[in-house]
Amino acid sequence: MAEKKFTEKQQQFETQDAFEERVIEIARVAKVVKGGRRFRFRVTVVVGDKKGTIGMGVGKANAVPDAMRKASERARKDLRLVNVSGTTIPHESLGKIAGAKVFLKPASAGTGVIAAGGVRAVLELAGVRDILTKSMGSANVLNVVMATFGALDGLRSPALEAARRGKRVEDLMPFWERRKQHA
Repeated sequence: MAEKKFTEKQQQFETQDAFEERVIEIARVAKVVKGGRRFRFRVTVVVGDKKGTIGMGVGKANAVPDAMRKASERARKDLRLVNVSGTTIPHESLGKIAGAKVFLKPASAGTGVIAAGGVRAVLELAGVRDILTKSMGSANVLNVVMATFGALDGLRSPALEAARRGKRVEDLMPFWERRKQHA
């Protein structure tokens, strides 16, 4: 019985180890109270396995290490799958959170990740290697990252979309993929 518990814990640790973790932002936030201001730290962490599974967590605490631990635990609980088509995404997508908007556009192989800051970190951890992005509106890092997650959540599988529209999967692929098939 004791051996079984140990192996379960060990397996849980190994599954957590498969994820890469990136700290997106460490911000000092304040709460105004009667005697002045109370300062805490807010840490935003994104985890991913570079195979289409990503999660984001936000942790607050009086010390940075505690906030990082909380954020990491929350990110691992908030895992979600992303529809990835090869090294890019299947179609364009726009994510909106508060004043931040993030536009994601598929790109041909060899383009790379054309993004900066939190958007780049999220996309790299999702396993996307070729993509064009545009961040509009608010530059608040937390909102931009959440908008990126919203855009990735809006992606649909090419097979499901083709079935919904009554078309072939090949007809919904990006033009550079269709060109390869006809050549």
